[in-house]
Amino acid sequence: MLYYLFRFLEQFNIPGAHIWSYISFRAILALILSLLISAWFGEHFIKWMKRRNISETARDPNIDPFGVEKKGVPTMGGIIIIVAILVPVLLLGRMRNIYLLLMIITTVWLGFLGFMDDYIKIFKKNKDGLKGKYKIIGQVSIGFIVGITLWLSPDAVVREYCADMQQQQNPKEVVVKHKAEYVKSLQTTIPFYKNHNLNYSDIMSFCGKYKVAAGWILFVLMTIFVVTAVSNGANLNDGMDGMCAGNSAIIGVALLIFAYVSSHIIYASYFDIMYIPHTQELVVFLSAFVGAMIGFLWYNAYPAQVFMGDTGSLTIGGIIGVCAIIVHKELLLPILCGIFFIESLSVILQTQWFKIQKRKGKRVRIFRATPIHDTFRKLDSQLDATSTYILKGWPHRPFHESKITIRFWITTIILVAITIITLKIR
Repeated sequence: MLYYLFRFLEQFNIPGAHIWSYISFRAILALILSLLISAWFGEHFIKWMKRRNISETARDPNIDPFGVEKKGVPTMGGIIIIVAILVPVLLLGRMRNIYLLLMIITTVWLGFLGFMDDYIKIFKKNKDGLKGKYKIIGQVSIGFIVGITLWLSPDAVVREYCADMQQQQNPKEVVVKHKAEYVKSLQTTIPFYKNHNLNYSDIMSFCGKYKVAAGWILFVLMTIFVVTAVSNGANLNDGMDGMCAGNSAIIGVALLIFAYVSSHIIYASYFDIMYIPHTQELVVFLSAFVGAMIGFLWYNAYPAQVFMGDTGSLTIGGIIGVCAIIVHKELLLPILCGIFFIESLSVILQTQWFKIQKRKGKRVRIFRATPIHDTFRKLDSQLDATSTYILKGWPHRPFHESKITIRFWITTIILVAITIITLKIR
């Protein structure tokens, strides 16, 4: 809203009105505003929740040895995150931008889905929350909406690059140029590969003359998978104070960089990637996202004064997944969101291996506990005496959750650095 107001005032030569056209100004302002909102609103939200005794119940000590300390801590703190994202975006963003609208819809949609899950857990006293099938339906639905919109919207276009050999001075020099026309593109970036774009329509080339349509169908299915997988991964990562918020803030910085270089034709040429017009508005959104995450840590860092709940974790994962899809970097997510990936993989391996061994009459588990972060705080005295653990001796001793959280942040920083350098190392 403020963007359009000041662009209007610019016509009357109002001093300073032109500065609102600069993406850097609006992005930094969004970051600061989201930090202030999460700090101010968070304090009032926590007090309001405590007055109404809307809080976390005591956790199972077999899973969380520090769970007793967390009884009475308010949950559903994801509302703080959502408010801290949406208010700056609505004030500072260009609301006619298709990508920004998709991000707002994703935030609201998954925020509502997570809210319903938390509501059922707290007010209906059902520890399982919203049934799993309804969660999946909600995640698949938003993935479908995003994929179809990017397919059909005339505003969701790119300018693909082409590499020409510079013949005049250095015959081995490659000059990257972007084609003049805007096109609907099914290409996505492949990490560590020289000609590093994969076209979904090429995968579906066996469909003959229908390969482009089949490619778009594959793209929509990929979008659904990415949104669902990353959303669930973030949800599993939300098990320790500050864990998910810190990791997500770091990942958000990487996505912000990708969005910015993709929206700038000179940087896109330099990094040899597709130029995606209008993704600069994602920079504003992601700045608000990073600010909201850092601001939330003010209250969520150990010892937590509030938990984000599924209201926050499902929303965070969806935002990350949709942003990666929009900037055509979804194949980088296993590296970028490596922590989320490992958390999900640990649960899948643990569950499936236990089922296989149980059919043989054995009770064998791989890890001491899952998601994987629980392995590092599990005490020997809390292990199931009737089960055998393949990795029982790892780690050698349990760690306090604050140490585990910070080490996971450091791991994410390393993974983000690797993801960013994939633009040049291939």
